[in-house]
Amino acid sequence: MGEEFPPGRPTAPEPASQRAISAEIAATHAADDGRALTQPRLDFSPYRSSVLRHPTRDLCHADPESIELAAPVFGHRDVDPLEADLTIQHGGEPIGERIRVTGRVLDGDGRPVRGQLVEIWQANAAGRYIHKRDQHPAPIDPSFTGVGRVLTDEDGSYSFLTIKPGPYPWRNHRNAWRPAHVHFSLFGTEFTQRMITQMYFPGDPLFALDPIYQSITSQSARDRLVAEYDHDLSEHEWLLGYRWDIVLTGAHATRMEQGGDHG
Repeated sequence: MGEEFPPGRPTAPEPASQRAISAEIAATHAADDGRALTQPRLDFSPYRSSVLRHPTRDLCHADPESIELAAPVFGHRDVDPLEADLTIQHGGEPIGERIRVTGRVLDGDGRPVRGQLVEIWQANAAGRYIHKRDQHPAPIDPSFTGVGRVLTDEDGSYSFLTIKPGPYPWRNHRNAWRPAHVHFSLFGTEFTQRMITQMYFPGDPLFALDPIYQSITSQSARDRLVAEYDHDLSEHEWLLGYRWDIVLTGAHATRMEQGGDHG
């Protein structure tokens, strides 16, 4: 029934139930009514670790030129087009539902952002990452590592061929599950210009229960994280297609993560 503690040592608190977390989400949304935050609250209490690790002091100023001297360098010759196909990176076929995710990277005025390095990482079809910290009892797929990258073209477009990820448990509260999602990382012209976000799939029943997704109190902003199924992008007897545009600035900007990886 859990870890044994020596006499006199306090027992670990019971994790909150999903009902309690959902009540906290509803209360925080009600308190934010009228503000409708389009970026995630950094101190969103239902997302437990955000309270402990969100920034509480002003950012430190640094010379960007000195940082960039030690930053990675990338370009068209460094990114192989085959890296955008996550289904052929190993000897065998990965297990799961084959999908294509495509879209455009745009600025706030709808102009394409060209030459943008777009990286993705994700769990496999069983909801398991290839990472030593992911030890939940779901199978590892030896033919799928779940990482890829591509450069946007002249139209700001990107495209990945991959496997639809599965939901997975996490330890925020009791019986906590993350909706299926794909992590996106975008680099500008310099390494210091990096932004990270997540793309979700339409109709996921876990949306209302997930404190990371719900840390954005604006419903319209949350909706912009959800890809659209595109039947014209689907391929006969081969894959399903999803379309997801990323807007970097302006009123319709895509929500970006701040202060660490959100799992």
